Amino acid sequence: MNKGFVSAITPPAHFSGAAYWFIFKGSRLLVYMDDGQARLPFLPDPAELALMPLRQQYLGYCTDPDNGFHAFCAEVDAETAVPQGMAFHRLRRLFSLLDEQLVWLAGRAVQIVDWDRATQFCGQCGGRTENQTHERAKKCPQCGRTIYPRISPAVIMAVEKSEPDGNKLLLARSHRHPPGLYSVLAGFVEPGETLETAVAREVREETSVEIKNIRYFGSQPWPFPDSLMVAFTAEYAGGEIVLEEAEMEDAGWYTPDNLPQIPPSISIASRLINWFVQKNSGADGAKA
Repeated sequence: MNKGFVSAITPPAHFSGAAYWFIFKGSRLLVYMDDGQARLPFLPDPAELALMPLRQQYLGYCTDPDNGFHAFCAEVDAETAVPQGMAFHRLRRLFSLLDEQLVWLAGRAVQIVDWDRATQFCGQCGGRTENQTHERAKKCPQCGRTIYPRISPAVIMAVEKSEPDGNKLLLARSHRHPPGLYSVLAGFVEPGETLETAVAREVREETSVEIKNIRYFGSQPWPFPDSLMVAFTAEYAGGEIVLEEAEMEDAGWYTPDNLPQIPPSISIASRLINWFVQKNSGADGAKA
């Protein structure tokens, strides 16, 4: 994920060539579509596409000696005409259509564009903010407030239960999930919580199940709109499933060979589920 990419605030003084441009209209990304694959514009300036960005930010550069590049993000007005042969698409739709590294850079880009749009003025005094050149931040010259891009930490967890006929995984279906989709539990961290406390609380709130042996698994940025997903594994400690009906539609314990439809492979939810499958069956993994 973002292998060899160096985040930066301002481009090198000598740089004047082509770069990848992540150009958004709202939260939709501008791409070419060629034979079912998406391609980003690679050019010196959006003006070549007759586009006039409202704002733009430098993202950084890739140090790969064979495929190095620079990258910018920008936002255009809602009434901007779409260049010929191109289209604005929702980022989720592009997950399987863009190169994986560019997918995650697009996620970074949409968060920065959203932050840039929302922080033109200080939320404390109303003063016009100024971009900083030494860090990804804005500062209000009137009251001195510094504003960083928002990151909302969330926990996501694979809860495993040992039974005589084999281990089972807790999967649930939220009201907001697409039809038929089940996933591991997840939720946002509350002020003053540790990540481990948030894991136990979310499982308890959503299913009434108690857990133990909480262990860190990994993390993933999730730009919808600004989450950082921190993943854990845990073991069942007690309790019967009782749903929090305002959020959950269904939940149950599933064996590795009897899984419902699960999230796409690019998500850390899928990685957690595949961890469980491989750990308990030696299989290649679950199908999204």
